Amino acid sequence: MDRLIYTAMTGASATMGQEAAVAHNMANATSTGFKTEMHRLRAVPVQNATMPTRAFVADASVADDLSAGPLQHTNRPLDMAIQGKGWLAVQMPDGTEGYTRNGSLEVNANGILQTRSGLPVLGSGGPITLPPDVEVVFGTDGTISTVPRTGSRNSTSTVDQLKLVNPPEADLKRGGDGYFRLAGGNAAPADPAVRVASGYLEGSNVNVVEEMVSMISLARQYEMQTRMLSTAQEMDRSASQLLAKS
Repeated sequence: MDRLIYTAMTGASATMGQEAAVAHNMANATSTGFKTEMHRLRAVPVQNATMPTRAFVADASVADDLSAGPLQHTNRPLDMAIQGKGWLAVQMPDGTEGYTRNGSLEVNANGILQTRSGLPVLGSGGPITLPPDVEVVFGTDGTISTVPRTGSRNSTSTVDQLKLVNPPEADLKRGGDGYFRLAGGNAAPADPAVRVASGYLEGSNVNVVEEMVSMISLARQYEMQTRMLSTAQEMDRSASQLLAKS
């Protein structure tokens, strides 16, 4: 009896975790640069002194689908999208490096180039600072050029270069804030082969249809596991009644 209850209980708990991940993916189906989160479950036998007669469900791994999303043309000068593999480096609040594919940038009151969430974008020597009253142009290699809004429009100056990295995907780990970091906590070196598209943003790579199908399947699994718990309760009640009559 306890084996049935334990198996159904851990299965229902793991299914709820998967449903939360699918709901999170669907909620970010329109988020710029979002990567699908995937959970894989496995059965783990419970080891005891005699023999493994029970098994519970464990979250074997939490993986991320790092495939590129569709590019969306915005024609906004401060928008940029990574073409192919690669990441944009930003400075996290604790001073470490984080990596994102969300290239929707802005300039704050102090002239610092930052993400929409306020994280400074890193260049060749740290956070990038832009002069006032200029238009920003991103080159395909991440070079940042500025054109004055007044005066000679032919006067172009190279200010800095975006730090674009391409570490092994297996070394990347998603944080609770949605930004990726290297598993060891180190900073990835700049990769000159990474290319960007100015005036574009990368859309989410979430497949809404697949996530909806997954949500329906998980709901059915959860219903089956809760029915197993109800069946165990009914069997226990029937056994108690038989013992009481004997």
